[in-house]
Amino acid sequence: MAHTNFKIETDADGVAVVTWDIPGRSMNVLDVTTIEELGAIVDQVTADTAIKGVIVTSGKDAFSAGADLSMLEGMNKAFAAARKEHGEEAAQKLLFDESRKLSLTLRKIETSGKPWVAAINGLAMGGAFELTLACHYRVAADNPKTRLGLPEIKVGLFPGGGGTQRIARMLQPQDTMQMLLKGEAINLTKAKAMKLVDAVVPAADMISAAKEWIKAGGKAVAPWDEKGFKLPGGPVYSKQGMQMFPAGNAIYRRETFDNYPAARAIMQCVYEGLRLPMDAALRVESRYFAKILQSKEAAAMIRSLFISMQELTKGARRPQNVPPTKVKKLAVIGAGFMGASVGFVSARGGMDVVLIDRDQASADKGLGHCEAAIDALISKGRAKEADKAALMARITATADFDVIKDCDLVIEAVFEDRAVKAEIYKKVQPLLKEGAIIASNTSTLPINSLAEEFTDQSKFIGIHFFSPVEKMMLVEIIVGKNTGDVALATALDYVRVIGKTPIVVNDSRGFFANRCVLRFTAEGLEMLMEGVPPAMIENTAKMAGMPVGPLSLSDEIALDLVLKIMKATEADLGAQAVDQAQKKLIVEMVEKQERFGRKNGKGFYEYPPKGKGSKSLWQGLGALVPKPVDPDTLDVEELKQRFLVVQAVEAARTVEDHVITDPREADVGSILGFGFAPFTGGTLSYIDFMGTKKFVELCHKLEAKYGSRFTPPKLLEDMAAKGETFYGRFPPKKLAAA
Repeated sequence: MAHTNFKIETDADGVAVVTWDIPGRSMNVLDVTTIEELGAIVDQVTADTAIKGVIVTSGKDAFSAGADLSMLEGMNKAFAAARKEHGEEAAQKLLFDESRKLSLTLRKIETSGKPWVAAINGLAMGGAFELTLACHYRVAADNPKTRLGLPEIKVGLFPGGGGTQRIARMLQPQDTMQMLLKGEAINLTKAKAMKLVDAVVPAADMISAAKEWIKAGGKAVAPWDEKGFKLPGGPVYSKQGMQMFPAGNAIYRRETFDNYPAARAIMQCVYEGLRLPMDAALRVESRYFAKILQSKEAAAMIRSLFISMQELTKGARRPQNVPPTKVKKLAVIGAGFMGASVGFVSARGGMDVVLIDRDQASADKGLGHCEAAIDALISKGRAKEADKAALMARITATADFDVIKDCDLVIEAVFEDRAVKAEIYKKVQPLLKEGAIIASNTSTLPINSLAEEFTDQSKFIGIHFFSPVEKMMLVEIIVGKNTGDVALATALDYVRVIGKTPIVVNDSRGFFANRCVLRFTAEGLEMLMEGVPPAMIENTAKMAGMPVGPLSLSDEIALDLVLKIMKATEADLGAQAVDQAQKKLIVEMVEKQERFGRKNGKGFYEYPPKGKGSKSLWQGLGALVPKPVDPDTLDVEELKQRFLVVQAVEAARTVEDHVITDPREADVGSILGFGFAPFTGGTLSYIDFMGTKKFVELCHKLEAKYGSRFTPPKLLEDMAAKGETFYGRFPPKKLAAA
């Protein structure tokens, strides 16, 4: 029988090698065709008495990255159609049956009576890793880049192919929960130590090692299907189990504030499944999986953090009329923390980089930052000494601006000061070679006004990185009114090479990300002025789904930078553009108390020396703000809503202002850029999934109580009246290849 995505070869000893190799794709994925073909292959080899054992491997450089999540979107559409046509019960049965096809196929492998070996030649994630877990033996090719894991929690799901039950029967309870709830990938050394992989061999020996295990009488029974099997952590109702599950439930609540239904489902699956035989346990997992698949959190996270993120990373907004560009040499002007970090990630992307600063000592300091960054990776086992030598050879530090003559792209990363930037542009402009592009890493100053320094404004664009650059995945590309397609294409091609996700926005003060996130930090200051206790401000923000509280984030941004932004805004737009009470507080903190934030160890928090304890809220803050009100009189739910609504309504304003033209960019940008409650799918998805009408009603309720910052824009009022959503009114353009 011929298959599209698999090849089968059987040797003289009756060992079948099943090679997974989807035509026309660089990476295998679990899609509808693959799951159907795998099911047919399992039936075929099980029935064939000449086949003594089976090896499943990949014809690609990696095993597989897991499931094609657009398949799950398709399941939900089919579920909605079935519900409309046949009713709730029939629709639920359809979804349950469809969503557990992989689980049933993997169980058939496990109970086929023939030994199956997974020959893992590289990355194996999600459903693909679940496939290896269903095999009776796992041998991996020795490859330092190989990672194994179950990352489904990161897109609002959990493993639905038996992963929760097999992992829970292989590992101690704490390790099980860590793997399922964190979703982090592990390397082969750790996988072997945890016995998730049985053998690690040279790549050339992988298939022969798998065959040898089968020929030597490899056992075709999973441990949990044998009589007398004991759980690694003991029964659920044992002393050890009772130490784990109540505490685990408390930790889950502390970490997620119950915002992630999939995380709760994982706890339930493991707790309930470990008390049942395997087949019943797998049914429990499938029930929860079908339930979570219907949740708005899963729908929102799959759309934003998988589908939209992939489309944007691949260049959904790239001008199609511009041929591919390549930045061979890059200049970064300003070798401070931000500029040096930009240089570092660019050199890691394979470019030659020149760090330029006002004098050689300052430039060399930036070079030192790059060396420290690669040393940190080496200490964590994520790079080797040879990588360091190659990377540092690509970076040069200088005070000589003449080197710009050889550069394809120049990124200015100096202070947020219009006069300083203008001086830099005067130096740079005559040195740019034909076709070279210049970009500003400004975080708030409008690109159109900065572009006025240039004769040819088509070459000028904004490329806004987020700190710390090495870790933050988002890059905000700002297009001015005269920015050309070549500049945009060059910026997008560059961002792709350095492994970041870009969003393209039109010009405005603060662009998209800072317009929204500064509303979040400002709302924290508003609450301070109202007398909300500082600890309550921070905790309710985290309960709402933000990664840190607004006071902590202000410290990370740096309070002196916040003050500079306030002063620049006031200078350009007038005193009414800045909340004067907030400005007074920040002036007091920065200019009188010399509290600049984390960078000098003093801000809204006190920061002890490294390794000397945790940060704590500054006790002196109480003297600068109104007396705290009784926390029992405050509505926690309303505080949470204020944090999310004030950002979402600003995101809606950026759409009305034509700063955002594609809802994917607001959603992906808000999650990757400033951690907007990921379970909502992002700022605009938060509105869409709540319902525009309901959101506008909430805005008006908060507006009446707290002021015009909650006033919904006319666009949102119109959409609410018509029952429209952002994704319905502004449908994203798909990639030409899609």
